[in-house]
Amino acid sequence: PFNPGNFIVHAVSNIICSIVFGDRFDYEDKKFIKLVEMIDENNKLQESLQIQLYNFFPTIMELLPGPHKKLVKNFEDVDQFTMEIIREHQKTLDPSCPRDFIDAFLNKMEQEKGNADSKFTVETLSRTTLDLFLAGTGTTSLTLRYAILILHKYPEIV
Repeated sequence: PFNPGNFIVHAVSNIICSIVFGDRFDYEDKKFIKLVEMIDENNKLQESLQIQLYNFFPTIMELLPGPHKKLVKNFEDVDQFTMEIIREHQKTLDPSCPRDFIDAFLNKMEQEKGNADSKFTVETLSRTTLDLFLAGTGTTSLTLRYAILILHKYPEIV
């Protein structure tokens, strides 16, 4: 028996990275490992009572110590990671040849530059990138893990 959880999370994260960031990471890359660890830690932290209280009473909980501080810190670190990639993409952008989701979004930002009501901003790009990365990694890897468990329990299905 073995637990394929880490392998699945790394594989799914890398696939999402290649779509969103235009590049995949080596499985031994320290930044990538740290990123996956922060996401995993946040998933575990979200089960705690303090985090649930933080979701309802953020202003009050900001004043109190607890695991919600670590969750916020991890989120800020992941956000900083994506912002570094976005800045790099802005420097190396070739509008005629988008490499990934970020380049496509940056191209749309450029098209919408004169529109005051445009939702295509760097902040929206950062949040959308985080949503794709965080939500996609968690849900897809969990779904694959459950699929493997079901196939293991019912081998006659295969």
